[in-house]
Amino acid sequence: MAPRSIGRRHASALETLSITVEEEYVPLFEQALMCVCETVGIFEADDEQKYWRIEGVKDTGYKEDELESALAVARLLTGCDAELLREATEAEGWLARTYESFPQQNVGKRFAIRGTHLHGAPDQSRLTITLDAGIAFGSGEHGSTRGCLRALEMVAYRKPRHILDMGCGSGILAMAAAKLLHRPILAVDIEPWSVRTAKANARLNGQGNLLDCRFGNGWNTNQVRIKAPYDLVFANILARPLCRMAQSLALNLAPNGTAILAGLLYTQANMVLVAHRRQGLVLERLLREGDWATLILRKRG
Repeated sequence: MAPRSIGRRHASALETLSITVEEEYVPLFEQALMCVCETVGIFEADDEQKYWRIEGVKDTGYKEDELESALAVARLLTGCDAELLREATEAEGWLARTYESFPQQNVGKRFAIRGTHLHGAPDQSRLTITLDAGIAFGSGEHGSTRGCLRALEMVAYRKPRHILDMGCGSGILAMAAAKLLHRPILAVDIEPWSVRTAKANARLNGQGNLLDCRFGNGWNTNQVRIKAPYDLVFANILARPLCRMAQSLALNLAPNGTAILAGLLYTQANMVLVAHRRQGLVLERLLREGDWATLILRKRG
């Protein structure tokens, strides 16, 4: 999954934290590390994709009490007593080396993702999305993000008017849709940190007037219910949450509406597809980016 950044400057000493949990517990433990880490990434920990390793980089000794509290909450809510591992990380030149490893990412035919560390004028032939460097590192190269942006290009000709980004994270998909379609977007996330980041990124990209970023619990969010039904829904989450939300998606999608689903491995695509077919949605395209899959679904009119 995409690494994220909280935008702090690093100190002279850094450490890498890692914790391995089952897929369903990833969001809560990811949030725990995001409270204190400069960057957070999620990686496959076994060949069956049952366990995932969450890694974060932080200043050594920074906010230890807050970290312990966040991990305690995650363990209490999940019942998973996963061990936190620590490893010293060479700090000298770390930020510079990281910047050098992530140039501008061109995605599909229309989009470019640039970190704030890059200088010079953006490519005028592409719609450029500028993100905090740490967020950009994961977003532009990650298969789920790339698949969603390619899918957006494929369905843009339908000119959707009512658009929802469910689980917006950094807001990259909502901003891309706003830039391409020039329509207002409702962006919702269950993590307050993500909502604040999406709002900041929208302002950075001159999209603050088009993005309505809200904190909420998925389809139970009041604003989501008020603005339904939707012509286009993004949901770049995880496979099992997508399956659980299939009925709500179908109920809130307008006739002939489109859903772009991602955050799932290619091996999980059939599981997610079956859950949505049961709700009357049909598959239009399945896109593959490395190990990751993106589904373009349509609701019959």
